[in-house]
Amino acid sequence: MTQKKDNPETPAPPGEAGLTDQEQARREKSAKLADRGIPLFPHKAEITHTVDEIVRGFSKREPDVLDREKTRVAVPGRIMTVRKMGRATFFHISDSRSRLQAYLREDTAGKEAYDMFSLLDIGDLVCVEGSVFKTRTGELTVLCEKLVFLGKCLHPLPEKWHGLQDVEIRYRKRYLDILMNPEVGEIFRLRSALVSRIRKFFDDRGYLEVETPMMHVLAGGALARPFKTHHNALDLDLYLRVAPELYLKRLVVGGFDKVYEINRNFRNEGISAEHNPEFTMLEFYQAYSDYDDMMNLTEELLTDLALSVRGSDELPYGDCTVSLRRPFRRLSFMDALAAHSDLSPEKLRDRAAVIQTAATLTPDAAGLTYGKALDVIFDKRVKPGLIQPTFITHPPREISPLAKASRENPDTAERFELMIAGMEVANAFSELTDPAEQKRLFEEQAEARRRGDEESHRVDLDYVEALEYGLPPTGGEGIGIDRLVMLFSGKPSIREVILFPLLRPR
Repeated sequence: MTQKKDNPETPAPPGEAGLTDQEQARREKSAKLADRGIPLFPHKAEITHTVDEIVRGFSKREPDVLDREKTRVAVPGRIMTVRKMGRATFFHISDSRSRLQAYLREDTAGKEAYDMFSLLDIGDLVCVEGSVFKTRTGELTVLCEKLVFLGKCLHPLPEKWHGLQDVEIRYRKRYLDILMNPEVGEIFRLRSALVSRIRKFFDDRGYLEVETPMMHVLAGGALARPFKTHHNALDLDLYLRVAPELYLKRLVVGGFDKVYEINRNFRNEGISAEHNPEFTMLEFYQAYSDYDDMMNLTEELLTDLALSVRGSDELPYGDCTVSLRRPFRRLSFMDALAAHSDLSPEKLRDRAAVIQTAATLTPDAAGLTYGKALDVIFDKRVKPGLIQPTFITHPPREISPLAKASRENPDTAERFELMIAGMEVANAFSELTDPAEQKRLFEEQAEARRRGDEESHRVDLDYVEALEYGLPPTGGEGIGIDRLVMLFSGKPSIREVILFPLLRPR
């Protein structure tokens, strides 16, 4: 492909500046189609099947059966290959999921349709009408009796044999990624199936799906740095939510004993294989329950998803096979650190040594407390090695300001994080229901903010007041949908499972 060169002293006609020869040729063909009276932007297409429906529905039929049935179809698709043979042409159309061959002959489709095809390019949209048969080589084909033009592709598609490989282009132009790499579309169909099954799981158990605000006066519900915005009419600073938790628990106070929400969270943090600033979270709350009930429900949910969506409770992930067969392993936070961090139980009790070790593992070492230092060490040294589903229970209370203290050890929280394939997939706890204790913990977090910790909670007095009306014993949990899709699709990067991940502007 050569770049078209323009005479710098002669202004290019409108729309032509910077076009390649191929792009210019496609525009000229579009003009010729219009000259023939062919609508360039038709309003509708009369269709009977998709390409994928034809392929799945007819592939196993014998040629003689197809010849007897002479099933007439009208199937739309994008032209992906063309092979001319005299006054006949074979071409493939695609719906981004499957490909189907079409056979175009002048004596069958007519001279007008055959001549029109000479003005079509790879990537153009058409509807093929005719009967389904199989060629002598056994390839499923539509004998084209009518060809309808549906849309012009004004840019060449990526090279057909190698697909679209450039990661940057794949994420920026996801539409091309889906067009050229059919397996990418399957990831997002899988994602849709997972979300649909999650809804059914909770609906069948009497949960109420709700929607809570995306913009908050106070950022709360998780230890995370928020995005800030401003409402002009109210002259009010607002924050994109980091979690829906505090609003969902208000609903439990109001008498909705089982609620869930699937929606976006926003956290103004780094981008990595497991983190995108905008991500999708499932959160659910159940009155009269605790974190142990949440563990049992989580096992039930993930096993149900695996069997329903993938047909097996074993999922391939990288070089491993992750088993979602119940029960999952349960391990306390401190036991996990002692077993996997190379720090002895004695050294883990040495606060100064723990903080010093954590300081070497994170760039944000200033102001590390003992509890946060333990969390840093866990994140860096323990989590990556937890491949099979493992509930990590009873982390330090200090890093769990919305959870109840453990009944066995008040320095720890009745909380768990579910680790799978080296990722945190779920986080849950017995919700703190004591308004005075909640206010005290908020004030501790606010003091940490004044010392420079931007991820700490603010004092949400409105939420404290809601607790004063009485929050029953409640178990609550959040599950990252994007990471769940990573697990079920075997993808190591969150960008592979988000349709349009955040990228720097070019």
